[in-house]
Amino acid sequence: MSSKDAAGMTAMSKRVMNLSGFLAQTARRLPEETGFVWGEKSWSWSALQRRVDAMAAALHSEFGVVKGDRILIQSQNCNQMFESMFACFQLGAVWVPANFRQTPDEVAYLAKASGAKGMICGHLFPDHAAASRDMNPGLAFVIAIGKADFGDDYDDIVARFDGAKVATASVDHDDPCWFFFTSGTTGRPKAAVLTHGQMAFVITNHLCDLMPGTTEKDASLVVAPLSHGAGIHQLTQVARGSKTILLPTEKFDVAEAWRLVETWRVTNMFTVPTILKMLTEHPSVHERDHSSLRYVIYAGAPMYRSDQIHALKTLGPVLVQYFGLGEVTGNITVLPPAYHTTQDGPDARIGTCGFARTGMQIAIQDDTGQEVKPGETGEICVIGPAVFAGYYDNPDANAKAFRDGWFRTGDLGHMDEAGFVYITGRASDMYISGGSNVYPREIEEKILTHPDISEAAVLGIPDPVWGEVGLAVCVARSGSAPDGEAVMAWLNGKMARYKLPKRFIFWPDMPKSAYGKIAKKLIREELIRRGELDS
Repeated sequence: MSSKDAAGMTAMSKRVMNLSGFLAQTARRLPEETGFVWGEKSWSWSALQRRVDAMAAALHSEFGVVKGDRILIQSQNCNQMFESMFACFQLGAVWVPANFRQTPDEVAYLAKASGAKGMICGHLFPDHAAASRDMNPGLAFVIAIGKADFGDDYDDIVARFDGAKVATASVDHDDPCWFFFTSGTTGRPKAAVLTHGQMAFVITNHLCDLMPGTTEKDASLVVAPLSHGAGIHQLTQVARGSKTILLPTEKFDVAEAWRLVETWRVTNMFTVPTILKMLTEHPSVHERDHSSLRYVIYAGAPMYRSDQIHALKTLGPVLVQYFGLGEVTGNITVLPPAYHTTQDGPDARIGTCGFARTGMQIAIQDDTGQEVKPGETGEICVIGPAVFAGYYDNPDANAKAFRDGWFRTGDLGHMDEAGFVYITGRASDMYISGGSNVYPREIEEKILTHPDISEAAVLGIPDPVWGEVGLAVCVARSGSAPDGEAVMAWLNGKMARYKLPKRFIFWPDMPKSAYGKIAKKLIREELIRRGELDS
């Protein structure tokens, strides 16, 4: 084969299916089957496709959206948010969902960092739309989900363009489809670039490792925001024609969740340990038939062993755990139902997050990038088709995240002889509260804008409900005596509520290293010495 032929084959091999094809294929195969349910409303697959076609046509012809444009989404779970994903994909545009619980300023930063051309925003978030416009002059339009003063109504636009179609954009493997916002140790949000080719692998991998045998006979209950892992999970359902069932209200209602499981014969759901604990400890779990469940998938944080045992005894052998970051789209390890047990013993592998996902390779590496021996602690690193394309417009972050082709997770752990991974700590100070990553420096910077506080350090500490919560150790400015509850009230509204520390402690000075830096290791040791933190 000549080099010219090889180059031609390489060029051809980059072309992949546009991810919107998953919906198009399912709508063609199962046009009248129910695809999406929200409250009293439901949509067939063909109806969903028709609405997506209409919105894609409107975005292109009325708002000028073309391949590569970024569209910011600020919304609670709803059918319009779900549809907007496929409308963006169809045009080759990039879907940029925000965590709807973030403050207006936080979302405005995402608009600026992503270079968003437009925004689709729930009608309950006028301040988010205004802040995004103010911070990002390049934001050309805002579409409102529901009636609002800040933009045309999404459903009115769909009705106006009903029946219209636009050609599906041709895409290559590395063409971006989704900016998955995550953060590093600095706490500044970074856009992890997910691509059409990468995500096709992720969806296949989810079907292989997390919920094998999924078909159009299945149904999935959504109990987490579609902006992150739950959105990826629902893409998997679309690929197989499984129904997606949304909770009817924003507030998490456990009794309603179990009613929907019974009514729609739900077979799988994606959740986090905090929510799984709530689901299995609520009395309604014993009042409703949940025998249809085959896979209850949890991720995002460690699960206490006692909670794991209780969930297994309540639901049966249906638990699936995985470990993964947004940058690897959840695809690092899996612990299938067969490896979950209520019995402690030498074969139970208590505390493992599972073994390598199909097509992925894990190495536990030391500081030089050398793989350590089984049982030795190091940084969990991974390679494979699920690893993201890098951070958008952030070469410094990319340089730190990759070493010799390996993505560095920042999590510490070890691997046993059989390849099972155990997470033992974090290389960064990041902690996980209720399934959400919390980055202390971002919070510390906010605390330090308080006029009465001169130094601050935030640490994650164990919590029986949320897994971990923030504890803030502060030093007051000379002559002031701030109150912890007052500081917390002052911070409220300046950041998402899940980031707010749950405790404030004031010391006269802060432990520091020999280099004059605030040392959190010393702070934690001092907290234990003072009896303010259990060892």
